Amino acid sequence: MNEFDPAVISAVVAHMNGDHPEDNLLIARAFGRPEATESTMIGLDGEAGVWRVTDADGTQDLRVTWPGWPISERAEIRREVVVLYKSACERLGVQPREEHEAAPQGGHAGHPGGHPGGHPHGAGHPHGQGGHPGGHPGGHPHGKAESDGSFSQALREATWGDHSDSEGSTFMEDIMRRRATVEDYAAMVAQHYFVYVALEEASRLLAADPRFAVFHPEALVRLPAIEADLEHLLGPDWRDRIEAVPATEEYVARIRELTAEGWLPGIVAHHYTRYLGDLSGGQMIARAVAQQHGFDGAGVAFYDFAELGGIPEFKAAYRDALNTLGESLDEVEQQRVFDEVRAAYGFNTRTFVDLDRGRAAAATA
Repeated sequence: MNEFDPAVISAVVAHMNGDHPEDNLLIARAFGRPEATESTMIGLDGEAGVWRVTDADGTQDLRVTWPGWPISERAEIRREVVVLYKSACERLGVQPREEHEAAPQGGHAGHPGGHPGGHPHGAGHPHGQGGHPGGHPGGHPHGKAESDGSFSQALREATWGDHSDSEGSTFMEDIMRRRATVEDYAAMVAQHYFVYVALEEASRLLAADPRFAVFHPEALVRLPAIEADLEHLLGPDWRDRIEAVPATEEYVARIRELTAEGWLPGIVAHHYTRYLGDLSGGQMIARAVAQQHGFDGAGVAFYDFAELGGIPEFKAAYRDALNTLGESLDEVEQQRVFDEVRAAYGFNTRTFVDLDRGRAAAATA
């Protein structure tokens, strides 16, 4: 589980308790303590916010999982708190404040979930840099960060929370809360396989382009790890036992369409959404699955980026490369990239909805 710097946690908690005490109460009432009379935020981590809640049964701590992907950077906290607040209002039939009506919103795959989930996607969220979108640089969940004018920040802001709309899917939430079966997890990994076959085919075709090289070093390649995970999860005949859900088929078709078009920024949009999600919330997915199912490497090799070196350093270089790419694009082309990232989140969301439907059908068969 990702632990934030104590100063960040303190800033968020102080902001919520000082400026938004009514939000704390709404969240508590909507997510487990319907008769709450008092609610104070006391902490947070990469998977959830924590509130100390009082009702007729006394005072207890309440953990509420972030709606999108697990998060790994402070810039993502605002998004998740806002989505929690808006979800609480919806559940309780309360009209959200106007400031939140205007806020970008969204919740998964993965995550992410996000993602989620995302994130992911099964990736995590690129704005954890995949998965995914910023907030106040000091961690204030309702503050807006000052723009630095970079393409990478514009991308985060333009796609703020798009990955968070789960459309009723609980697939990633079940994985993160360790309620999912190993079969559920294997089904998710199978969807990764089909997507990464297409994405890494595209990456190989772009390998000679210097604009793309920094995005996709050899250590980032995931396909061999996915294949090893599937053999561990399903056995040597795994290729005969997996199939893509409809949303995954659409996702793969879109990646191949962009590859045929030769539109490098579009491939980068999908690359960014997937791989940076794996490096962010994906790391928490790996820990949750490994702990629940007793995996030690095999089964979660997909999330092992040891050969990549320092993840923060790679993510920083990735953002720099995004900024360089963005500077070469006009406004129309930049908007196309934003739209393509949103499309990736949409495919991710629908994949988890399809996985939910599949396991529901299997349960009633």
